[in-house]
Amino acid sequence: MSPAVRVDVVDPSAFTPPYDHALCAALAGAGADVRLVTSAFVHGTVPRAEGYAVDERFYRGVPAAGRLRVPAKLARHVPDMVATARSAARRGVGVVHFQWLAAQPLDALLLRAFRRPLVLTAHDVLPREPRPGQRAAQRRLYARVDAVVVHSEHGRARLVGDLGVPPAKVTVIPHGVLRPAGDDGLPEELAGVEGPVVLFFGLVRPYKGLDVLLEAWRRARPDAELWVVGMPRMDASFIHGPGVRTALRFVSGAELAGAFEAADLVVLPYREIDQSGVLFTALAFGKPLLLSDVGGFGEIAGAELVPPGDPDALAAALSALLADPAKLASMAAASRAATDGPLGWDSIAQRTLALYEAVQA
Repeated sequence: MSPAVRVDVVDPSAFTPPYDHALCAALAGAGADVRLVTSAFVHGTVPRAEGYAVDERFYRGVPAAGRLRVPAKLARHVPDMVATARSAARRGVGVVHFQWLAAQPLDALLLRAFRRPLVLTAHDVLPREPRPGQRAAQRRLYARVDAVVVHSEHGRARLVGDLGVPPAKVTVIPHGVLRPAGDDGLPEELAGVEGPVVLFFGLVRPYKGLDVLLEAWRRARPDAELWVVGMPRMDASFIHGPGVRTALRFVSGAELAGAFEAADLVVLPYREIDQSGVLFTALAFGKPLLLSDVGGFGEIAGAELVPPGDPDALAAALSALLADPAKLASMAAASRAATDGPLGWDSIAQRTLALYEAVQA
C-alpha cells in the first residue's frame, strides 16, 4: 500500500478517545496520512496527537452537560456528518473508518453522503439498552459499509451467523492494549491502601454484572479491598459492602493509571460483551484477569474464567486466586506476554492498512 494513503478515522461522540488516538498514532507511524474527526471530549484530557491531525468538528457549541446536551447533539449531527463527508472528499480521503455511529437510524441514511470505501468498527455488534429502531438500523449500517472490523472471533461469529453479514465483509483485528500517558496518581477516595486490591473499572451499567461481583464479595469476604472506579449509568445505591471502596465518577488518566497499578487482580463480571477496552487496559498494566466466560473474553490467554451471573463461582474464584500469589504472578506474566505480537499496535496498524488496501482494490 502507498504510504500516502489518506484515512479519516471518525468518532463523532468521542466515545473511545484512548482507542481512537492509539489507532491513529499506529496508522500514522506505519506511513498513513491520518486525520481523527471527532468532538471535544468533555470528561477529561485526551492523548496528544503525534503524527496525525485532529479535527474536533462535531457538536461545536453543544452544552457539555445537562438536559439540553442530547437534543443539541442531535440537532448538530446531520450537518456535522454532511460537512465531514464533504471535507473528506476535498482532502482526497481514500478510506473513511468509522468507530462509533450512535444515531443509527440517521447514520444509515447519512452514510450515502460519503464516498466509498467505508469501514466500520463494531465495538458493540448491536447496541445495548437500545432505543426503538436502533438495532434494526445497526443492521442497515453493516449493509452500507464495505468492511466491518470486530475485535474477537466471537464478534465475527455473531455478525456472520446471527446477523447475516457476508463473511468476506468481516475482519477480526484485536482491540490493542491501552495505557494512559503521564504519572500515576490514585483517586483521592482510594488513598491509603490497606491490603490486596481487586479492581472493577469502567462505566457502571447493568450488563457489566457489578451486582454479581458485590454479592460474590459478600459471600467470599476476602481479606482484601474491592475498588469500584467509574461513572454510574444506573442507580448506584447498591454499590457498598465490607471492604468496598468507590470512586464513582470519571477519573483522569493519571488516576486510572494509579488504580490499575495498585490492583492485584482486575475483575470483569460482565453478563454479556463482545470485547472490552477495560480488559485491554488491564493487559497493558500486566494485571491478572478474572472474567466472565462471555463474548471474546475466552480468547484472552491466561485469564481465569467463570460462568456469567454466578456469584458462587465468582466468590470461589476470588478466594482461590487471592490465596495463591504464585497463580496471580503466572496470570500477570501471561497478561504482559499478550501485549506483544498480535495485540501490539504495530501489528494492528499493519492489519488495518491491509484491510484498507483490500477495500480500495
